[in-house]
Amino acid sequence: MTTAHRERFVTCRSGSRLYTADWGDPLDPRPPVLGLAGYARSSKDFAHIAERIAPRRLVAFDYRGRGRSDYESDPASYAPPVMMDDVRAVMTALGLHRVMAIGTSFGGMLAMGLAVVAPMALAGVILNDVGPHVEDQGGDFLVRVMGTERRPASWEAAATEMKTILPDMSFTTEEEWLAFAKTTYRQEPDGSLRQDWDPAIVKPLMESEARDADLWALFTALTAVPTLLVHGGKSVVLSASTVTEMRARHPAMEVATLPDVGHAPTLDEPEAWSAVERFLGR
Repeated sequence: MTTAHRERFVTCRSGSRLYTADWGDPLDPRPPVLGLAGYARSSKDFAHIAERIAPRRLVAFDYRGRGRSDYESDPASYAPPVMMDDVRAVMTALGLHRVMAIGTSFGGMLAMGLAVVAPMALAGVILNDVGPHVEDQGGDFLVRVMGTERRPASWEAAATEMKTILPDMSFTTEEEWLAFAKTTYRQEPDGSLRQDWDPAIVKPLMESEARDADLWALFTALTAVPTLLVHGGKSVVLSASTVTEMRARHPAMEVATLPDVGHAPTLDEPEAWSAVERFLGR
């Protein structure tokens, strides 16, 4: 059974509308959880976490060009600084003054950015398989995956495609892969399937300025914030050497490593959820 949520659209400064999903009790005294999804992912990735932590409030939103948010005609509108501004717009509109942020992959980079632009807004940060250095092989792989138009013939074909692209996810049953496919693809009015994002979102990532950005400066801002890192041991994005350097720069950071899981953990894995649950309860 999926926990019910409130649906809203937030209009950002450019006029684009961002879909938000708001679970739980707005009056719960604990800091709400802010879910920041992977680059081509959506708010749907946080429904299972909202169910686990209910009645604690959890808010997630679809970045522009993903899910039910507006798509842009100019790919420059998908640039990371614009998305950072969108995070702040959603937080302001929904009254999220101080949050526990869960950032998966690129969402973790946005959480690092919040530590710079709004440090008092962070009660804690969970980085899900992301750090201030992305392995070249992993970055190139993700850009290829996200930049490709995908139209599987059926939901079963979509699940098979996901298994081929991301074989080191922690799913063990066909039902789990099918559920994952349904958070990755969307069904059009004519019944056909397509990826639930605009392939043009990758264009800003291919610019030299994006590739040369120094993310270690952002990560340094997290040293004043309680931080948990969940690391997929088979990740193509986050290496063990980067994790070691992160621990050296942020000695108080907690780390939960899942040896047999790739990018990115769902956080439903028993070892991951145990760490997340303990961290959220601090």
